[in-house]
Order: sequence, then C-alpha cells, then structure tokens
Amino acid sequence: MDSATRDKYQPVIGLEVHAQLLTSSKIYSSDSTAFGAEANSQVGVITLAHPGTLPKLNKQVVEHAIKMGLACHSDISRYQIFDRKNYFYPDLPKGYQLTQDRTPICVGGYIKVSTIQEKDIKVKLNRIHIEEDAGKSIHVDDQPYTWVDLNRAGVPLIEIVTEPVVRSSEEAGALLSEVRKIVRYLQICDGNMEEGSLRCDANISVMLKGATTLGKKVEVKNMNSIRNVQRAIEFEIERQITELEEGRTISSETRTFDMNTGKTNGMRTKEELNDYRYFPDPDLSPLIVSEEWLNEIKSGMPALPEELEAKLIHEYQLPTYDAQVLTEDRETVLYFEEVAKHCSSFKAISNWLMGPIKSFLNDNSLTIDRFSLRPETMANVIILVESGKISFTAASQKLLPAMIADPTAMPMELAASLDLLQDSDEDSIAQIVEEVLSNFPAKVTEYKKGKKGLISMFMGEVMKRTKGKADPKLTNGLLIKKLTEI
Repeated sequence: MDSATRDKYQPVIGLEVHAQLLTSSKIYSSDSTAFGAEANSQVGVITLAHPGTLPKLNKQVVEHAIKMGLACHSDISRYQIFDRKNYFYPDLPKGYQLTQDRTPICVGGYIKVSTIQEKDIKVKLNRIHIEEDAGKSIHVDDQPYTWVDLNRAGVPLIEIVTEPVVRSSEEAGALLSEVRKIVRYLQICDGNMEEGSLRCDANISVMLKGATTLGKKVEVKNMNSIRNVQRAIEFEIERQITELEEGRTISSETRTFDMNTGKTNGMRTKEELNDYRYFPDPDLSPLIVSEEWLNEIKSGMPALPEELEAKLIHEYQLPTYDAQVLTEDRETVLYFEEVAKHCSSFKAISNWLMGPIKSFLNDNSLTIDRFSLRPETMANVIILVESGKISFTAASQKLLPAMIADPTAMPMELAASLDLLQDSDEDSIAQIVEEVLSNFPAKVTEYKKGKKGLISMFMGEVMKRTKGKADPKLTNGLLIKKLTEI
C-alpha cells in the first residue's frame, strides 16, 4: 500500500489482555492449575457445575488483581458482584463464564509506554476485571472432530482492557511488553505467551483523519507473541483501508490470525454485548474489599519497573539506557543491587550484566536467577578488573568461564593460576615502552606531527611483548608521557 493512501487514515486500536494468574488452585475450586498435566485430569465437579455444587472464590485471585490495579494507577472497587456471561462453546462446560460485568475490580488507570517516535505515552485503561478461563479446543488436521481439554477451565484470569486509544502496532507491542513486565514484577503471572498464560485480543478499526466517528471494529484473536500481535494489526489496518478505498464496508466480526501467512481470516460475526445475557451469579456472595485489606495489599507491593529505573539513574548514576535494559526483568535488577552491595563501580556492574553475563545466559538459554555465580563472587571479579589486576578482556573471555565452571573458586586465586594477572610494575613497563618507541622512530615522528592514532599501535606492541599482561591504563599513561618528552 502506498504511503499516501495509508496516511489518509488513522488506526484506532484497543487491546484486551488476558493474564493467567499464578495460583495453585482454580478461581472457584480446588482443582490444580499446573501446566502440562494429562488432558482432562484437573477437572472437578465444581468446574463442571454439577448440580448441588457451589463455587468458592479464591482469595489470592482477588489480591493478585488488586496488585495489578495498583500498579496501573486504577481505582479499586470496594463492592463487587460476579456475573454469568452466557455463551456455548465445546470447551466451556458450564455453558456460561463467571466474570465481572458491571463491577470490575479495577476501574480506569493507565500504563506508561514509549516508542521510537514518542516517549511516556499514558495508555488509558477502561478496566481490569476477574474471570475464569475456558478449556482448550484442539483442532486436528484432516480430522472431522475436535479434541477438548478442560484442564484450563476455571483457571483464574484478569482481563486488562484499554480504551480505544492505541494508534499503531508499535504502540500496541510496547503496551503488551509493559504488561508482561509488570505482571512478572508483581509475580502474579509468568507472562509466557507460548503457553497461553498471557494472551491478547486486538480490536482494530480505521477512520479518516479528522473524522469524529469511529470505524467498525474487528476483533483479532489467537495471537501467541508480541510480534504476531503487531503483524496482525498491520495486516488488518491495510486490509480495512483497502476495503474502504474500494467502496466496500467493514463487517464487525471476529477474525483469527495465521502466523504462517501473516493474514487474518474471518471466524464469526461479532456478538453484541446483550447477546451474552449477563446476569448476577446467584451462587457467589458480593465481594467487599475493606480499607484494612486494601492497605495490607498495598504494603506488600514490590518495587515496580518505573520506580527501580529511577533508582538506578539517580542513586546509582547509571545512564537511562542502562536503567531501561536492567529493569527489563525483575531478577536482573535485583542481581545488580546485590552486586552493588559489594562493589561501588556501578557502571562496570551494568556493563558486565549487559555484556558478558547476558551473552552467556543467552547462549545457554538461562535466566539470571539460574546464573551460578553469587553476586558477591561477581563483585570480586569486577573489582579485580577495576583495580587493574586483570584486563577486562582476560576477565570476560577466560576468568568468567572458569568461574562459572567452578563457582566456589576465589577469583584472585583462579586468575593467578590461569596466569591472567596484569603487570602493574611501573619500572618494568616503562622499560618496555622505551624499547618500543626506540624501535619505531619513524612512527614516533609521525605521532609528533599530529598522527595521534598511532598510540594504539604502540599499545599493541607493548602488549605483544608483555603477552597482554601490562596494565592498559598504566601503559597508556607512560606512552603519552614518554612521547611528550621526546
């Protein structure tokens, strides 16, 4: 599509993000929520709504939902009821879903995101509400039937619903990334989209720029990654613009996204809200959140990414970029703070975490919480480098792998046994510096005439003759001093 046609229209996007909560049992029963169990092995009579059974609300679900609301600057509802949302799918055994229609647990709020084009966008939320998940339908290729696994039925969810204020696929991706980061910091959801514990539906429409009436929205489902959410939005924007440009109308429908083709496909016409026939569930008492309970939850809130990012910038004097990278996940910033208790070279700690340590973790498909070196040990490695006892290159390429292989070893002793310790004897290095300069008189003349880049050549010669063990800072200083004196 040409840019002129695309630029005539303004996309309008709203996201509905479902986060599966980290509880050991389901929202209204004691059935296990463990992932990966044998199909239909975690389904009891309450999940199936057998006659004579009554649901009982899981308290931890409420607390997790309130934490998310507090993190998103939402108002917490003090009085709530639960509603039956009536519709029938093979994987919804009761024929209705218990949710919150008129009294969501969290109202309003916002999530702050940034894109390349714009910083600190406050994406407004409509609500966050509690509901139960449905089961899972498995469609078998070339077979006339569908497998149904009800293990997921009754697993607790929160649904984070934005206002229709998202304006691009990039902004949608940034929002979804921020939601995943927040739920992981709060430890209320693992955020694994591949396992379905974080899922996103996107409501997409387009309108002519300057128009006041929104276009008809299309809901796209079945997206299992942030990248696929963005791909689906991009395809749908262009599809809708093409339809309008060719004089056709947009059907309000639900569509699926095919990650292999990158296209959306029609699934069913979009239901209106009253088709769900919401009514209060007669089996669940109203939920009342007291001030005492709310204050107790507030007092247990962990530090969130925005707060920790500010701390890294102001308290540890790190660049904004470093702070943003380190706060990508909770475990990394906690590891940084633990190392910082034993080493005051904060920028060096950041460099190690973003460089050699991150490379090792990526290469071995590990997360920082599975890194074998204790923060105190890592601090000692960094101190060796910062004090000039070992070069960064030797430490990152030789000492670090050796320490990982033997995490109980003492860094100084291991560096000595590997012959990695640098020579910091000024007299011996000065002698080698003089030898190098006397061997390259022509280069010295060029340096004196302004070719200052030759300093790296002199450094290389000194390192070659000391087998890389000369202290670089000391060597550089001696070279400059000698060259000035010549």
